[in-house]
Amino acid sequence: MVEAVIGLGSNIDADKHIAQALKALAKVAQVKATSEIMVTKPIGFTQQEDFSNSAVLLHTEDDYDSLKCKLKSIEDALGRDRSRPRFGPREIDLDIIVYDDDIRDDDYYTRDFLQKLVAQVWTKK
Repeated sequence: MVEAVIGLGSNIDADKHIAQALKALAKVAQVKATSEIMVTKPIGFTQQEDFSNSAVLLHTEDDYDSLKCKLKSIEDALGRDRSRPRFGPREIDLDIIVYDDDIRDDDYYTRDFLQKLVAQVWTKK
């Protein structure tokens, strides 16, 4: 069993999409802890709604690539439109921040809110 921290983000009907993503994650792994939801300003493309962000600590038997594929499937099932600009609005964004005690997302180092959200779930291990 491996521990992973997944970052969740949304700025389109965020409460609904984050709740749905958490339910979907519970079907593919053991959810051990969730963080608060933190509202942040958009990065890059700023002419859009603020983002709601959260993190979840999972226990999984999936290797990194399999887990990443499952996250993309959840995004697709929740209506993620990949034709939008990279930093544009989104229904849901699921990223592996930590996998097996290794930081896997470089945004962790530059985005304070990610560090805070990861810390919230990491301390609940």
